[in-house]
Amino acid sequence: MLNEALQRNAKHEARLSNISGCDLSAVRESQRFLDFAWNDRTGWPFTENLYNLPMPESKPLVAIIMGSKSDWDTMRNAVETLDGLGVPNEARVLSAHRTPDATAEFARGAADRGLRVIIAGAGGAAHLAGVIAAYTWLPVLGVPIQSKLQGLDSLLSTAQMPGGIPVGTLAIGEAGAKNAALLAAAILATSDDTLRQKLEAFRRKQSEAVLSAKLPK
Repeated sequence: MLNEALQRNAKHEARLSNISGCDLSAVRESQRFLDFAWNDRTGWPFTENLYNLPMPESKPLVAIIMGSKSDWDTMRNAVETLDGLGVPNEARVLSAHRTPDATAEFARGAADRGLRVIIAGAGGAAHLAGVIAAYTWLPVLGVPIQSKLQGLDSLLSTAQMPGGIPVGTLAIGEAGAKNAALLAAAILATSDDTLRQKLEAFRRKQSEAVLSAKLPK
């Protein structure tokens, strides 16, 4: 349909160009619109068939949740690490204390939406990972965020869970966020050979960087 419109418009312009003094601006404007539509056909109404089916979107396998927007500087390390390994992920802000209903709703529906691991980062009275773990059977990895107490309050709030509701707690700060992503990828890699190979390549590159380091003389 769109291709036929392009051809008709081109023929119309060719005919009008033979008429002396004819204003072709409207036709050319139409041609620019059709060219744009042809180059961006996602928004153009067309009938799907075997040759133009839309590419399926990758559903996120890992969710990165943080207690507030200010935690992004830390938790972005988890997102960037997962992106580097090609693991589909999503990130959002939820608070165990300020949005308890939304947090519970997210956790209850996480598995049904296709998520397989949840990473939760929070600081201070860091109950986010524990609250999420209480509402889902999925593995939850906690990242303590730096705080006025050097993150020790965050670490203890995340790690000291009662028996029966586990939270895998990582290091405080950026290293914890990065390692949470690597641990999430390792969990997924137990049933994904392609991801396992990417993790192994990451480890090899990391080792090579250490072995090739040159010290100043």
